[in-house]
Amino acid sequence: MNRRQFLQVSGVAAAGIAATPLTGCATLDTREPWFEISLAEWSLHKALRAGKLANLDFPKVARRDFDIHAVEYVNQFFKDKARDEAYLRELKAICDGEGVRSVLIMCDGEGNLGDPSNTGRAKAVENHHKWAEAAKFLGCHSIRVNAATGNVGNFEEQQKRAADGLARLGEHTHSLGINTIVENHGGLSSNGAWLSGVMRMVNKPYVGTLPDFGNFYIDRAKGEEYDRYQGIEELIPFAKGVSAKSYEFDAAGNESKMDYRRILKIVKAAGYRGYVGIEYEGTAIDEYAGIRATKKLLETVRAEMS
Repeated sequence: MNRRQFLQVSGVAAAGIAATPLTGCATLDTREPWFEISLAEWSLHKALRAGKLANLDFPKVARRDFDIHAVEYVNQFFKDKARDEAYLRELKAICDGEGVRSVLIMCDGEGNLGDPSNTGRAKAVENHHKWAEAAKFLGCHSIRVNAATGNVGNFEEQQKRAADGLARLGEHTHSLGINTIVENHGGLSSNGAWLSGVMRMVNKPYVGTLPDFGNFYIDRAKGEEYDRYQGIEELIPFAKGVSAKSYEFDAAGNESKMDYRRILKIVKAAGYRGYVGIEYEGTAIDEYAGIRATKKLLETVRAEMS
């Protein structure tokens, strides 16, 4: 076959390929995944506390070690840096250089947003302002807060106080163009009915939830736990983020304490399309192995459900 004949044959073949539907060809599937994977900094809390990592290392580790391009910070790992412009600028430059997006900051230790006193609630709201401003600077969509109430008052009284504090904080974060989102994080906040009721009381599009797959212990000391599947179903309609907690894995790579397929089916059915953040908290394998195992499981279930 001479060159002219070869080109003619090749052209016919190419036309035939172009006219053929590409069904069943996974490598040519250009559909966007229905959720993206982010990495919560708490997954590396042992390394951070041991001084093996610093907060500034976190975006690099996420991208270079795990090929994850979105991160969720924990404020305790840069507690004194919320208003340190030079530090935040450096952190942002690292993220930009690595091609990593800052998704949210998880805020703890800043007071109870459902404090029994109006003064206490106001102070807690004010304490979160600096983190909202830092989150805005870094390009985050939200700060994650807690709906702590001090466990004072009945079910509804605590709901009303939490709703009041969250609404006040939400007004401030909304003015910055970001959200206030609440995690089920112990106490009544781990009661899906209670926290979803708080969300309905607030009734603002910029105040939502961060359902965590694992944090449904109402009282760990007493072993009092809320049904995780019911809780996720109640919280997911308000979700602006999702936290994929993991502890242990079986030989097949499944999380042994919860059914990821059942959970993600609830998440997808609710119409959630956003980041699902890996938050490994186990002890059977090290943090790096736990993150990789969680990522693999999320990718497997995501592919099955696409």
